[in-house]
Amino acid sequence: MLILAIAFYSATFFAQKDSTGVKLKDIKIKGNISTTEGVYNPLSPSKAAFYSAIFPGMGQMYNEKYWKAPIVWAALAIPTYYYQVNNSAYKRFRTAYKLRKNGLQDEFTSDNGISSVSLQTLETAQKQLRENRDMSLLSGVIIYILQIVEASVNAHLLQFNTDDNLSFKPALIMNPIRFETPSVGLVIKYNF
Repeated sequence: MLILAIAFYSATFFAQKDSTGVKLKDIKIKGNISTTEGVYNPLSPSKAAFYSAIFPGMGQMYNEKYWKAPIVWAALAIPTYYYQVNNSAYKRFRTAYKLRKNGLQDEFTSDNGISSVSLQTLETAQKQLRENRDMSLLSGVIIYILQIVEASVNAHLLQFNTDDNLSFKPALIMNPIRFETPSVGLVIKYNF
């Protein structure tokens, strides 16, 4: 323990000394200092991801991309709907299968004992409906995660400088010397 404590505190022993000799208390500032926040906000992407995780589509609204929120809601509503449909049908066939195995009448058996669906069909339907239900759940989880990632990435990209000086402007420039045989080329100009 002693060696570990010496290793941690040794960093302060070998630290650089202040070469200016000016202490922070001795600095006097004349006038007002304006502390305006710049364009870059490092917490913005994490806030957008947090809001999207709490309520889907809220991160998109935080980024002021209000038109994306209904798309997120619809994208999550579709797998939710199919999950519920497949789950209820799975439970229906599962109940019928259990009743049939116990020798009781199920919803697919008429009053005179004739069944419209075989036992093998009930098993196959259960298997297929369970797979469909699980795929709906998986696609819903993937869409949920993607909307969180999208909100975070969009918040990152909103902080980049996108003024008109950074745009790409293609132009056709004809060569007057080779007017009859046009030449094709690419020229990239950087202006700072």
